[in-house]
Amino acid sequence: MVSFDCDYNRGAHPEILKKLIDTNFEVQPGYGFDEYTASAKEKIKKACGGGDIEVEFLTGGTQTNAVVISTMLKDYQGVIAADSGHVSVHESGAIEYSGHKVLSIPGHDGKLQAADVRAWVDNFYGDATYEHMVIPGMVYISQPTELGTLYSKAEIEALTEICRERDMLLYIDGARLGYGLMSDESDMTLEDIARMADVFYIGGTKVGALCGEAVVFTGGCRPAHFMTSVKKRGALLAKGRLLGAQFDALFTDDLYFKISRHAIKMSEQIKEIIREKGWEIYLLTPTNQQFVLFDEKQMEEIGSKVGFDRWAPYDETRTIVRFAGSWSTTQEDIEALRKV
Repeated sequence: MVSFDCDYNRGAHPEILKKLIDTNFEVQPGYGFDEYTASAKEKIKKACGGGDIEVEFLTGGTQTNAVVISTMLKDYQGVIAADSGHVSVHESGAIEYSGHKVLSIPGHDGKLQAADVRAWVDNFYGDATYEHMVIPGMVYISQPTELGTLYSKAEIEALTEICRERDMLLYIDGARLGYGLMSDESDMTLEDIARMADVFYIGGTKVGALCGEAVVFTGGCRPAHFMTSVKKRGALLAKGRLLGAQFDALFTDDLYFKISRHAIKMSEQIKEIIREKGWEIYLLTPTNQQFVLFDEKQMEEIGSKVGFDRWAPYDETRTIVRFAGSWSTTQEDIEALRKV
């Protein structure tokens, strides 16, 4: 059955599989010291504009968020995030498990606003007892957000400004970064992201890879002995070539951006179909995730023909459901949805 439940329900882009097959019997060092990892790092540095940039590869999004946050924060610090943010809701307490509290602030369609962050931080330091509290050391956002919405360049620049004023790090979760950058409504590039963030990651798992995320540290922010810390946290892959080869393929001939653009084109058609069918809209976004409201009858009838994700209860009779386009969505998939 055709499924739009998520953007990682198929294996990997054929070019990635070809790269893995073509290099399969080569003898390469482990733990990311292979030639393909080195090549991928250089390609990503170039795509980010060069300069003081360091790149490391991790296996998945949860591992990346947990490792980055726990290694970059001091033991008395926490991370500010929107109440709908991934680390606030869908990380199974991985951040708190590392000893760092998630400091949730109400978001607006999934986004943090700089004015809200500024007010929260000012109020925090205005409390004479703040030394008895968790100190804010980082601001976490994702681009796109958990709800598929996009930050503008001006919005992220405003967050960068408050972070630098208050000696906090800005961390951007880029699990779906390709889909954000290739959206028709995006006004920024990968170079802009590298300029504004202290650390961010380029998602592979949701954007064509079998697995893997590329963490980008800017301005000398990479923690000392980072590989040691990654291994200590159980996130170091002995066959690091698996990650390096995949990202080497993704950043050859702009493959990462081409397949991300494809997902956006498919998602625009999903939006058209949603409107044509008159389904009740919860949130239509400029990226690859679209949200509608279904009652139980609709979920049963439509769910018997195409797959979608039951996102969250909305009220007593309706549920928020998600339709996600991806790098692997085909025109045939779209037509199957149209025929529902």
